[in-house]
Formats: sequence, C-alpha cells, structure tokens
Amino acid sequence: MNKPVVLVVMDGVGETPEVLGNMVLRANTPTLDDLKANNPWQKIKAHGGAVGLPSDDDMGNSEVGHNALGCGQIYSQGAKLVNESIDSGSIYESGTWKDLVGSVVANGTALHFIGLLSDGNVHSNISHLLAMLKQAKKEGVKKARVHTLLDGRDVPATSALEYIDMLENTLAELNDADFDGRIASGGGRMKITMDRYQANWPMVKAGWDVHVHGEGRQFASATEAIETLRKETGAIDQDLGSFVIAENGQPIGAMQDGDGVILFNFRGDRALEISMAFDGDASFDKFDRGAIPAVKYAGMLEYDGDLHIPAHYLVNPPKIKDTLTELLVSQGIKEYAVSETQKYGHVTYFWNGNRSGKVSEELEDYFEIPSDVRSFDECPWMKATEVADAVIGAVESGKYGFIRCNFPNGDMVGHTGNLDATEIAVESVDLQLARIKKACDDFGYILVVTADHGNSDQMLEKNKKGKVEVRTAHSLNPVPFIIYDKDARHEMKEGDFGLANVAPTVAGLLGIKPYDSWEESMLK
Repeated sequence: MNKPVVLVVMDGVGETPEVLGNMVLRANTPTLDDLKANNPWQKIKAHGGAVGLPSDDDMGNSEVGHNALGCGQIYSQGAKLVNESIDSGSIYESGTWKDLVGSVVANGTALHFIGLLSDGNVHSNISHLLAMLKQAKKEGVKKARVHTLLDGRDVPATSALEYIDMLENTLAELNDADFDGRIASGGGRMKITMDRYQANWPMVKAGWDVHVHGEGRQFASATEAIETLRKETGAIDQDLGSFVIAENGQPIGAMQDGDGVILFNFRGDRALEISMAFDGDASFDKFDRGAIPAVKYAGMLEYDGDLHIPAHYLVNPPKIKDTLTELLVSQGIKEYAVSETQKYGHVTYFWNGNRSGKVSEELEDYFEIPSDVRSFDECPWMKATEVADAVIGAVESGKYGFIRCNFPNGDMVGHTGNLDATEIAVESVDLQLARIKKACDDFGYILVVTADHGNSDQMLEKNKKGKVEVRTAHSLNPVPFIIYDKDARHEMKEGDFGLANVAPTVAGLLGIKPYDSWEESMLK
C-alpha cells in the first residue's frame, strides 16, 4: 500500500460561482480556498444520472451520494428504481402488494398510505402515490386514506398546498359510489414521523398518534389545516404541526383491524423508525403505541437490508456489491469511519452498500458522536470539533490505512433556511479541516476532500414571479474533489466525473487495483 488516506465529506457543500444565496462563497474558508488554489482539484457531479437517479433534474442526496462514493459504481436508485417498477407493473405483481391489497379487498377494509407529499425525488414522489391509488381502485379497494407529510425541504419551503391540490384533484377523479379516498392526517416532516437514527422518538410517536389513532388537532380539510397553522405560527412546511381530518368530531382515517398500510417513501433513513413501530412486537419500547390495530404494513423498499426492516416491502433495493470497503478488507487494510449521529449511517450503512453490519469486525472501526437534539441553526458548529478530534486521533494512532468522516453542517444547517447560521456552519467545517490537514502533514497521510451533494451553496432562489425566496432543498450543483499530499502532486484527468469515480481514485492513491466493475479513476 502507498501512503494512507483520509477522506473528508463536507456534507451539503456544493461548488458554483453563483453568488445568490451561496453561503459557501460568503463564508470565510481559508483552508478550502488554499486547498483549491494550490492542489489538484475539479468539480464532480453529485446528482441525477451520476448517482443513479432518473434525470439531471433530480437532486442528489446523502444516501445515494454515499452509496456512489463507497461503491465506485452507479446503481438505479430511489425514484428511478420505483419508476421502473411502476412502469413495468412489477410492483403490483409483488407478493407484498398482492397480499396486502388482496386482504383489504377481501375484508372490505381501508388501505392507508403514509409518506412525504412532494415530487422532490429524495424521499418520495407524489406520482408513485397517485399511481398506487389508481391501481388500488382498479383492483377493488373501496376505501383509501392518505396521511400526508409536508415537505418544504426538498422542494420550495411553502409549496405544500400545490401537492395537496394535486392529491385532492386525483382523489376527486377517483371517488364515486364504489371508492372513497380522503386525506386523513398530516404534519411537517421535521415535526412528526420522519425522525432518523433514533435521535428523537417522540417525533415518531407524534406521527403515530395522528396517523394510527387519529388523535390530534382536528380540521375539516388538509388545506384548512395548513392555512391555519401557517397563519398561527409563520412556520415553513417542514415545521408545521400535526393535524387530523375529522367529521362530526370523529377522525376519518383512524386505523382499524384488517386495514392495510403502505409507507410510500423510498429513502430509508427517515422511514426506519415508523416501520419499526408498525412491525414491532410486544417488546417494542420506544414509545407507548396504545391499542395497536391489527394491520398489514409494507414499505416502498426494504429500508435496512441486514435488519430486514420492514418485514414486507414492494420494490427490491439495488443489490450493491464490490464496495471500497470489500476491496480494502480483501487487502487487509484497516479502516476507520466517524461522524455525528445525523450522518453516521452515511459513512457506515450507505457507504458499505446498504449493509448494516461490518464486512470485517477486525478491520473496520466505527465511531458515532451523538448529535444534539435541537434545531441545528441554534448550534451551527454542531459536532465538527468532536468529529475532527476523532479523525486526528485515528491518524495519530497509525493503525488505519483509510479514514473517512462526514461533517453534516453544510447540509443540516442549510436545511433550516437560516443563512447566517449556515455561513457559520461552513466556517466551522473549514476550521476543522485545517486541523485535519495539519495532522495529515504530521503523520504522512494523503487528504482527499469532497462532498456528497450541494445545499449551502444555493440557499436563495427566485420564484416564478421573480421574488427571491429562501431555498432549503439540495442544489443541483457539482461538488469539489481535492487531493492534498504534502510530499507529492497527484495529477487528475480531465473528464465528466461523478461521485462514483471517487472510490477508484482512492484505490489508486492507496496503490490498489480497483474492481473491474468500477468507474474509472480520476488519476492520470
């Protein structure tokens, strides 16, 4: 093996010369500026086809980004995977769909859909929901209820009513004497249901109570709920409180024995906990679920392939093999991976091709730093210092041939829409990058710096009327890829590269032959 390598993922730090809302440019980043000014670097793609998504109009995200970073290949992902299944009809031929829908039809019960209501293509796509509603009616389902999670994060911050209208219009077209489809409950994605990494189980309980039991503040319609909550709080969609649709004081969509439930999100991280609640047996102790109706539950995908969560799902996930970790293990190279809770799963589970366990207990060490349970714009430095401390400790130990870390700041603070806080977040990462760079100098490591997608680089946008609005979604911008080595200059090829080219480049720096299935290295 050549010199060991440290890979730093600056989550949500994209690359663009555009000034509007670009907190990366506005921030004071002397370390990043110096790395780009004096070392080989280029922009690489982190969205669309480069990470297996349907088109270059589709934003990348941390999950598909880390899949591509960690496996050196491009697999059909998320929306594209589900699109292919719906277009071919294979989703409706799956044993899970046939069993769940067949049971609802036979029992004359309700089919419930829970999911993020937008076309952001990061966690979900409303088109998948609409297609399944139409198919459910075609197959004889008489009653459908939709539990809507409001986005405003992967789409414009206050666009919820556009998607509510789209859903209501489709339901109106479907509804007749033989079919009753209604919106039953909802709330902002950062308030209910969609927690991740078991950081905030009360958030999941809040969703469970409104979706399953119909317990919560009642409104006559989802539109009334959103307009009222928005007026009362001034919150953007992702932060709106929960609501229940009721008639005569009774919820219209509380779940009953014999009902079927489909979570139509395809991304795993924020789908796992609600899936655990539905699948959990009597030993489930994360929160009090109350009287649990006997329902059949399925996810759009298997959100965790090793833990098999959920037990039933509609679309098979990509089978990712030949990851960088597998290659390094085959060469006996010891690895270290670290991040705080918000992105810990990304440098482990997603990096290793959606594998929960380690490839080698002997050769892999993981370290998770607990994230604060608070709005990240209140503490935009997050755990950057602690992440850097862990990386530096791993470097100083001399035990590892490859070290990887993720700084979540640019993404998680960027999602809050707070521009000033995001500027501090980017500066916090830059400060810690300087410390890691010095450790690499002192102990003979190569430093590689990149990102998984953009976010903090585009936090303002003009709407259709030309008005500038806050943008909380990921950007479509490329990300930087930098190689720093105090003792050598590693020249890079020119070309159209993406995140999947990172693993073979790292292998090249380590002096290891990559898998034949991988994309090409960026090294000359």
